[in-house]
Parts: sequence; structure tokens; C-alpha cells
Amino acid sequence: MPLPFLTADRAFDAGAEDIALPFDDHDSWRRPYRPGPWRVVAAAALLLLASFVLLAAMIISLAGSLSGASACLVVAGLTIACALRLLRVGAWVSRHGVRRVGFFRTSTVPWERAASVRTVQQPVRWLGLPRTVQGQALVVVRRGGEPLAPLVTDHNADFLARAEAFERAADTIEAWGEQYLTG
Repeated sequence: MPLPFLTADRAFDAGAEDIALPFDDHDSWRRPYRPGPWRVVAAAALLLLASFVLLAAMIISLAGSLSGASACLVVAGLTIACALRLLRVGAWVSRHGVRRVGFFRTSTVPWERAASVRTVQQPVRWLGLPRTVQGQALVVVRRGGEPLAPLVTDHNADFLARAEAFERAADTIEAWGEQYLTG
């Protein structure tokens, strides 16, 4: 089963790093980097937990308690939904703008409303936890000056201990910004 939200930028797969916008269809939303190992491990752990809960639902239903089995099915469904949502978290770009997908909230900034997309040095959250460390963040500066949370940081679940991958992703998203902010 293909999972399009897991696909990465083909330019990095082919080794052609000079191509910033390798896709023919710029209308569809794309994440120009792969999900990081921390995010994939967390989603895999949630799916493993869901499999155990589904096994428990089967055992409970064979024991004759349909209400308990139904509750386990609901818990397993919610766990699977959380794992899939966790894999969708990140920065997405298209011809229409840049989108920051969070676990609970998604915000989209059309290119017409963005002044620039740039990498800045600032305190960033470590793996999304309240603890902050000094790091790099890719931010969108809006024309009206409204603040937007960083799109990606070098200490989030996609780029922790992967500085080169963060630089490539930031450069790619900045290239999308340059393409659509100026023209």
C-alpha cells in the first residue's frame, strides 16, 4: 500500500542536489524531506501497541464480552490514527503556499502572504518537549508580521542529530519560497 506522505524528494534519492523543485505537479502538497528516525520509531511503537490492543480485542471477544472488545477496538483505532497523524507532522509545500502540519493543528500561509522563508538561530524545542536548546529554525515571515511557529528545527523529531538533512530540507523549502515569492 503506497503511503504518499512518506515519499521524499526525488532529487535527494537520485543524488541530483542541484534541482530544488523536481516535481512536475507543483499543485499537490509535498513534504520535501523524509520523516526522521525519531518520528518513525514513535509511529512504529504506536502501531505495535495497536496490534497488541487488537489481539486483546480478539481474545476478549472470544471470551464473550463484546463491550470490552468494542472498547479495545476503539482504543486500537485511535492509536492507529495517532500513529498516522504523527507521520504527517512537518512542513509541506506547494504552489499555493507553505503548510505547517502539527499533531493537533495545521496552519497554511499562502505565498502571497509570506514575505520570506529563512533559517534563523534561536532557542528551539528539543523533540517538541518544553525544554529549549539553541538551534536553527526555518521560519516563515508573514507580510502582516503575524508570528508563525517554526516550520522545522534542527532539534525536532525529523532532524535531531541530522544536521545535513536539516540543511538540505531548509534549502529546499527556501527554494520553493524563492520560486513562488518572486514570481
